[in-house]
Amino acid sequence: MKLTAAVLDSADANALAEFYHRLLGASWVLRSDEVGWATLRPVGGGAGLSFQTEVAYVRPVWPAGPGDQQMMVHLDIEVDDLELAGSYAVSGGAVLAGFQPQVDVRVYLDPAGHPFCLWVRS
Repeated sequence: MKLTAAVLDSADANALAEFYHRLLGASWVLRSDEVGWATLRPVGGGAGLSFQTEVAYVRPVWPAGPGDQQMMVHLDIEVDDLELAGSYAVSGGAVLAGFQPQVDVRVYLDPAGHPFCLWVRS
């Protein structure tokens, strides 16, 4: 078996794929071969991200409380400079989450509400 991608649902797969393409940069190839489906693959190979439109999509809540739609997965993205990468993410449409559980990690929400973490290797 070979893991080829993680799939994120959203109300608009193409818009979310474009957000992550801007965030991850030119070393990722964006493809949108059909309505409601898009993929991002690293140029050098390896597992990528896929995006699927879900008409009944419910935005997750971070952090979730009782009865809230919980996140099912989140992405960890290593960066060289936490503040610079965070500013870049926000300029592309991310929102800094109100709850930050760690000092050396920043949690952001993508335009569909999925949490993702930016972190620096120490």
